Amino acid sequence: MRFIYEKSIMTENNNKIYLDYAATTPVDREVMKAMLPYFSDKFGNASSIHSFGQEAITAVDQAREKIARYFDCDFTEIIFTGSATESNNLAIMGIVKKIFHPTGDHPKGGNFQKKHIITTAIEHESALEPLRELGKAGCEITYLPVDKEGLLKISDLEKSIKDTTILVSIIYANNEIGTIQPIKEIGKLLEKINKKRKEIGLSKIYFHTDAVQALNYLECRPDWLKVDLLTFSGHKIYGPKGIGGLYIRKGTSLSPIVSGGGQEFGLRSGTENIASIVGLAKAVESASTNKEKNYKKVLDLRNQMLTDIIKYRKGTVKLNGSPKSYLPNILNLRFLGLSNETLIVALDQVGVAVSAGSACSGRALSVSHVLTAIGLTPKQAKESIRISIGKNTTKQEIKKAVRIINKYEKLLV
Repeated sequence: MRFIYEKSIMTENNNKIYLDYAATTPVDREVMKAMLPYFSDKFGNASSIHSFGQEAITAVDQAREKIARYFDCDFTEIIFTGSATESNNLAIMGIVKKIFHPTGDHPKGGNFQKKHIITTAIEHESALEPLRELGKAGCEITYLPVDKEGLLKISDLEKSIKDTTILVSIIYANNEIGTIQPIKEIGKLLEKINKKRKEIGLSKIYFHTDAVQALNYLECRPDWLKVDLLTFSGHKIYGPKGIGGLYIRKGTSLSPIVSGGGQEFGLRSGTENIASIVGLAKAVESASTNKEKNYKKVLDLRNQMLTDIIKYRKGTVKLNGSPKSYLPNILNLRFLGLSNETLIVALDQVGVAVSAGSACSGRALSVSHVLTAIGLTPKQAKESIRISIGKNTTKQEIKKAVRIINKYEKLLV
């Protein structure tokens, strides 16, 4: 099998159109080139003190420096993890455990009563699950509602804050509908509130955002957003799978959720995945260099696709999400009266790959919590598909995909 990294995602014998970039992206050629030596020639363990180990730790340090430059932060504020899921878990569980056990010497369980966390009803499952666990352990969790476009009201957040609030965790850009939350405005609000809390002796409210989908297209500098913790991942930005990262602002103390040899400044034990760390840094570097160009390209393709489908379907297709504040690459469309599972399978059989939403829960065939949170009924949610475009997508692919989608009835015969 040969691999194609540019222009489009294809098989050898027949052209297939990949429109599920929000689930995962192909590894860029330059990213793969940077990674390859660390699979064989430069294979040392970064914890070893001999030259092989020194070569490995140098690669980790250089990767960390590249990513720190992108985020305009200190080298020590970047932590490598095994995935965005792990980063979200470390940010959320790590804050709570540290507050309850400031020495870091804590039991596996624990009573987390009388502490309050604020989030939204449309977070990724990798944030919702640790929050549910904390809720069962005694934490009070507030799930802020969103409007029909998927946007939260900052006033709702402000009203929800209590003396016991320790963390606000809000996704930057939703992975299913693409809606972008006002993270910078929330950061400014929390900065103001924290200043007053300090004056009266209340603890700081930490601010975490899951920026996994945002990194390719939006401003993600933590100081600009005014966040304390920021999650990112490799395989959403044309890097490898199995590698994630967490920005942790200086002065933000976490307890580790993985115990062992104390790698990653004691926050994430385990032998470093050198090749993937190098690949992640190269992918971040590439995203930074080409952000404006890629944003315009995918936005133009998205908007053209939306226009052509809506025009042809004449009222039988509805946009899910915000028409004003959205990622340039994600389209979530509801096809009235049609099962999304039926449509996805039919499209796949003729070479067009789309999804029903989050890849992490795609096999479960469950109703999307994001779509029900914006007001859709379970039946309406199951009429919706997610189309996500990437920098490799071509105009020709979009035109062909639109023709196929607009004639989908013929696929069902």
